[in-house]
Amino acid sequence: MATAEIDQHGHAHDEHEHPSFLAHHFETPEQQYDSGKLGMWLFLVTEILFFSGLFCAYAIYRSLRPEVYTYCSQFLNTELGAINTGVLLFSSLTMAWAVRAAQLEQHKTTVGMLAATISCAMIFLGVKAVEYSHKFDLGLLPAGFYHYDPAAPHHEGLSHYLVALCVVPAIVLAGMICLLAYSKIVGNVFLTKCAMPLVVAAACFFVGVGLGTVLENRAAAKAAVAHAADSHSDATHEETSLEADVAAAKEITTTAESSVLGMLATDATNTGVRAELEALQAQDLMATGEFIEDFSGEDPFYDRPELDVNSNSLAGVFFSIYYCMTGLHAIHIIIGIGVLVWLLVRAVRQDFCSQYFGPVDYVGLYWHIVDLIWIYLFPLLYLIG
Repeated sequence: MATAEIDQHGHAHDEHEHPSFLAHHFETPEQQYDSGKLGMWLFLVTEILFFSGLFCAYAIYRSLRPEVYTYCSQFLNTELGAINTGVLLFSSLTMAWAVRAAQLEQHKTTVGMLAATISCAMIFLGVKAVEYSHKFDLGLLPAGFYHYDPAAPHHEGLSHYLVALCVVPAIVLAGMICLLAYSKIVGNVFLTKCAMPLVVAAACFFVGVGLGTVLENRAAAKAAVAHAADSHSDATHEETSLEADVAAAKEITTTAESSVLGMLATDATNTGVRAELEALQAQDLMATGEFIEDFSGEDPFYDRPELDVNSNSLAGVFFSIYYCMTGLHAIHIIIGIGVLVWLLVRAVRQDFCSQYFGPVDYVGLYWHIVDLIWIYLFPLLYLIG
């Protein structure tokens, strides 16, 4: 039987009519859930508008300078982008599973799926750290700092940029390990249940670093082999073309000298015969497709200078857009990890039930939007060259 409490004003309140998870300004759990979901959708609309500005900048600059995107796309590793796409798609599955498990009061499954989502996010960041550090080594930086030199020797071995990007995750991993050891020593079950999945999630960052390093090194090796093959092919082609031109010239000269006109043309006074002989030689060259008209004169079309794509004002602008779009997306991933850790702690505490699972659902909506943005970023930046 429900018991009533009398406040200082003499009003009776049923303590079971207002559960602890229900905020005082809501009458029912359904009202609280619907209000929270509406607020989350309004927030996500602002996020979509925010990224829309970046997509507009991408579209405008691509329409103005398509050759810049063709040139710069060769520096983007499609394999790394595809791996991150698959990781984020799987994280959407685990996040949706966590929402359903929280609704069904499956507390262990909720904790496991939240930990899996955090682990996928850490793998994503690890792969992205390798990708960023490789571009930093090459000088593929935003406008104002861009200094890529194709002739410069590339850095081999462990990048100091990658080491710098791994410092904070290493500190986090060490902290989680210390927390787990402390919880084991003092026998705190709650801390142990929280620390164990977080240790695994923090370690997944270095799984992403290892995976990204292997793929990046393999791509660099393929590029080096392809470049060497192209250089050898160009040299062979030039040598073959030169030999063919010399042989053709010798053949034409021999034929002309053996002909009657050739013999007559040996006399300097026979200028008409010489002109006729030159005309016949030009006609033979045109018939074989080897005749090239001389455009050495002043012509604005042929004298137009080529566009230097590898410059701070062109390629640098592309990488400014690239770092803005992918960097802000990575920041959203980091924010999502922080909120997911908060949910994991609450799930271990068993705060969620069939009437109160809104926070998990709200964060799930945020996570799906972040994944959806990457689904657009991957083809636009990595696949469309």
